[in-house]
Amino acid sequence: MKIRHVKTGIVLGSLIALALASSATGQSMTKLWTSDAVADRQRLMKLNGASWADAQAKLKAGSIEAIAVNAETLALTSTQIPALFPEGSLTDKSKAKPEIWQKWAEFEAAAKNMGVQAEKLRDAARSKDQAATEAVAKEFGRQACGTCHQPFRVPPPQPQQPPAPPQQLQPR
Repeated sequence: MKIRHVKTGIVLGSLIALALASSATGQSMTKLWTSDAVADRQRLMKLNGASWADAQAKLKAGSIEAIAVNAETLALTSTQIPALFPEGSLTDKSKAKPEIWQKWAEFEAAAKNMGVQAEKLRDAARSKDQAATEAVAKEFGRQACGTCHQPFRVPPPQPQQPPAPPQQLQPR
């Protein structure tokens, strides 16, 4: 196993252990967050991105059952998403669209959907069924992340294509 996978597994395992300990003691996970909602949600989204990238690497490597911890992390973090978007937290540092607060019920449903999709991925990975896991993973980005990113996130800037060099006329 690559050292990166081990480190990611430790970080993700720690997050899960913290979440379980918090829920067992009746304390809220919101104590993990600072007073800067934008920075906190960016941190959470980076964790989600890293977890999804690690899951994809495990899928390519054939480590199907190991994907379950990544999917569990995504399921747990999905429950925290709405709390990280308090009204008035739209800033120039944020990629959030105003539609989040205009269509709050849809936004909450998209976050819940991410959790449902992550649980499907987790369950498929736990079953050790490679075909089922690959099928869920193939659609995960569009079905889980995309249902929120498409309507509620400003798209990242597209790289500019360099202009094509002018074609020279060939002498006949």
